[in-house]
Amino acid sequence: MSRTIIDIPAPLLHEADELCQRLGVSRAEVVRRALREFLKRNESVSTDGFGLWAHQEADNKAGADGSRKRGAERR
Repeated sequence: MSRTIIDIPAPLLHEADELCQRLGVSRAEVVRRALREFLKRNESVSTDGFGLWAHQEADNKAGADGSRKRGAERR
């Protein structure tokens, strides 16, 4: 098994440690489980950023553009 060093904000680490105690597992196990779940949830994400919104309907695109215009008008 490989090792890594990561920076985790103190409040998040505290929450993770509390979960470790409740589950009776190590911090490393909680991180492994979280990473597995994250990878599973994102396995269908494209690595190519071009055309990400191509499948959206024209109304959705217009809605986003309209929001930007309204925001610019407020300034």
